[in-house]
Amino acid sequence: MPLALLALAIGAFGIGTTEFVIMGLLPEVAGDFGVSIPTAGWLVTGYALGVMLGAPIMTALGTRVPRKRMLMLLMGFFIAGNLISAIAPVFGVMLIGRVVASLAHGAFFGIGAVVAADLVAPDRKAGAIAMMFTGLTVANVVGVPLGTFVGQQIGWRVTFAIVALLGVAGLAGIAKLVPNLPTPEDVNLRRELAAFKNIQVWLANGMTVLGFGAVFAAITYIAPMMTEIGGFADGSITWLLVLLGLGMVVGNLVGGKFADRALMPMLYISLSALTIALALFTVTAQVKVLAAITIFVIGALGFASVPSLQKRVLDQAPEAPTLASAVNIGAFNLGNALAAWLGGLTLSAGLAYTAPNWVGAGLAASALVLALVSAALERRETGAAAAVSEPVLVSAAR
Repeated sequence: MPLALLALAIGAFGIGTTEFVIMGLLPEVAGDFGVSIPTAGWLVTGYALGVMLGAPIMTALGTRVPRKRMLMLLMGFFIAGNLISAIAPVFGVMLIGRVVASLAHGAFFGIGAVVAADLVAPDRKAGAIAMMFTGLTVANVVGVPLGTFVGQQIGWRVTFAIVALLGVAGLAGIAKLVPNLPTPEDVNLRRELAAFKNIQVWLANGMTVLGFGAVFAAITYIAPMMTEIGGFADGSITWLLVLLGLGMVVGNLVGGKFADRALMPMLYISLSALTIALALFTVTAQVKVLAAITIFVIGALGFASVPSLQKRVLDQAPEAPTLASAVNIGAFNLGNALAAWLGGLTLSAGLAYTAPNWVGAGLAASALVLALVSAALERRETGAAAAVSEPVLVSAAR
């Protein structure tokens, strides 16, 4: 794999840390600002919505900007947003900081995925995308647990200051290692928008919203779920997040490997198993050992679908991949926001902290249905194309 993928992974590590670390610190942030846990959950939802809206906007604005320069500009937004969060005097200002940081997220992964895919041979594209996303998953093994520990022991503001420094490291890595790839001459906003005429692009984004949102339904409220239902001590949340991150790393790498061989079957398996795992989590959350195992499995199954979904979008928009790729990253976070909101509704309604798991199971099952519909439409289109071409070939032979 090219060394430039390491630079992209470094940036992904910083972004992944700031996205996920808030989940382990929700009780501390809520207590500091004097808000409820569901209200503090808006720091997750707001970030996700910012990614969803920022991905197409930032990508569209950067259509004519060289991709390396655009990646560096995006890291600048990331650094500024985390500094705002670190010094926020009130909850509203912190929410603004989260949104500012989120503006970098979607476009960074969207553009980065295109760059990663362009650096390798066609049969290794999913693996290259998975390698970039390894930074995101490793963040859940190292960055998020460490940030959670620091936040609980010293203060959550210190955590976000450290995350800003990670952004500086990511910016330096991009400046040093990512090549100055030329911007394709025929790239323009109209051409990029044309990719969305393909219904398969929309179906892939729908699978992303529902499939990855399913994971967030459970893990957004993992801290109160594990302390109140599982009986874990507050300090145990750190190593539980390590387990979640390890699962994400394994799932991402395995998913990237098999997506290059059998993309749709990989989606069928991962989404089916995720539906079952989330449903079982409502029971296993009450037993410490089983809860820990289930957390690992959910992380693995959730991220096993990420390279497949991202490559699916690139395959369906080969002539205009940048905006489609970025919008799919936004779709990941739309799913995050939807799941966090729906999970919060169940808690606000007075249901148990395991209730969001049922929300996740329903979302994963819905994503599986979309995958089956997408494959059926693709088979029908392929069959129709073959039927049209056959008479032509027969006529030419005569």
